[in-house]
Amino acid sequence: MTIPSQPSIGPFILTPLQVERIWGASSLEPWFDVPETGKPIGEVWLTAAECLIGNGPLHGKTLAAATESHPALLGDKDAGGVPLLLKILFPHEKLSVQVHPNDEQARAIGEPRGKNECWYVLSAEPGASVALGFREPITTEGIRAAIEQGTLEEKLAHVPVKAGDLVYVEAGTIHAIGPGVVILETQQYSDVTYRLYDYGRPRELHLDKGLAVTRTETGAGLVPPVTEGPRTQLVKSPYFTVDRFDVKVGQTIKLENSDQMQLLIALGDGCFVQPVSGSAAMELPKACVVVLPGEGIAYQLAGTESARVVRVTA
Repeated sequence: MTIPSQPSIGPFILTPLQVERIWGASSLEPWFDVPETGKPIGEVWLTAAECLIGNGPLHGKTLAAATESHPALLGDKDAGGVPLLLKILFPHEKLSVQVHPNDEQARAIGEPRGKNECWYVLSAEPGASVALGFREPITTEGIRAAIEQGTLEEKLAHVPVKAGDLVYVEAGTIHAIGPGVVILETQQYSDVTYRLYDYGRPRELHLDKGLAVTRTETGAGLVPPVTEGPRTQLVKSPYFTVDRFDVKVGQTIKLENSDQMQLLIALGDGCFVQPVSGSAAMELPKACVVVLPGEGIAYQLAGTESARVVRVTA
């Protein structure tokens, strides 16, 4: 095991940010308290650059500031900055039909990276679905015509989803979400979104830019889980890997990847993280991210109750 050359900066907890959206919900239960503003909350950002660190040596700093001062432990080794944005989505209405550029397309317009993403379904009402790509082959000209005629939605492929499903959304895939689901989203840290269709809501559309990055055939879709003991690999891509751990009462599970940053999200109470060689344990607060910097320290999960934890690595 690598011995850190300086005092450890982790594990540390990030304070989530509630983000208003026109399509958001008035209740975030059971994950969070009543929205602070009284207005609809569509997203809770868990690893935003502005998120404050709630404990440890970096207490009170933003994630962006911590990443700038410790780039080798927390940052994107290729593009710099915070590499991944994790958020929980609470759609009360349909999100717009949209598309995101890939890395090459994003860098051509001066952005550090594109936006590949995935959705882990936390809950889903009966009949809930997401839209990914198209039911039948279509050309870019056909997509434009469907947008202008108001028939785009009916041409999309609607994929039924249930709690526990993982949907991979490759950059360039036209997609839409909800309502009827709550989703934990992992994405490359980018906010380049081209809105193609918005059900008549008075918001700007980005047809030319969006169609320029659209792929009519993509690798998006449901990803079958791969379970080995207490770890289930939900998705592995060039941009992120998402695993799920089921921790039983009294059980300890050693986490690999000690030389890279790990983001832990507990989906309930009763789970702790601690160094394998130490006794100091920290409880994982439900629906918040706990960051394990890539300091070469081996950690393990321990459960006082049966618990489920999602881990994301870049």
